[in-house]
Order: sequence, then structure tokens, then C-alpha cells
Amino acid sequence: MKIAAVCSSGLGSSFMVEMNMKDVLNDLGVAEQVEATHMDMGGAQANDADQFFVGKDLADAASDQFGDKVTVLNSLIDKDELREKIQSFLQEQDILD
Repeated sequence: MKIAAVCSSGLGSSFMVEMNMKDVLNDLGVAEQVEATHMDMGGAQANDADQFFVGKDLADAASDQFGDKVTVLNSLIDKDELREKIQSFLQEQDILD
């Protein structure tokens, strides 16, 4: 399974969120099962990941581009929010209890 952090340019904020995603996946013990990556909106395709994590500024564009495979982050720097949303997604996918 692959999750992706997406921002406009694919450089700054998405890379930071990817690093935080990797920390969360390690803490949850699922880093071997779930790959985290980052990409830019312009180059990303719906089949590039199982779920896309984006800031609220990109929510509408991401929904248009990726359909229902979008998780919106209210804050890109809030690791607790990221952890909660990753956990919820992984529980929905039966990867976590």
C-alpha cells in the first residue's frame, strides 16, 4: 500500500509531510506494509497512491483529481492530526485494529 503527501510543487511541504508520515508509520509498526512518498499536484495521477494527503488549500483540486482517495489536513505541521488521520485510514483498510 502507498500513501502520498501532495503539494503544489512537490518540494517543500509535501516532503515535510512525507517525513512525518514515515515517523507515524514506524511508530504504528506498519512501515513495512505502507510506503510513504511525496509528489506534486501537476504530476500526480490517481493510480500513483492508495490515498493522498493534502493541505486544505488543495482539497477541491485534489478531490477533482483523485476522487475519494483524499485526506485533507487542516495543518501540515500538526503531527498529531496526521497520526490520527493515518490511523483512521489504515483502520478503514484493515491494516490496523
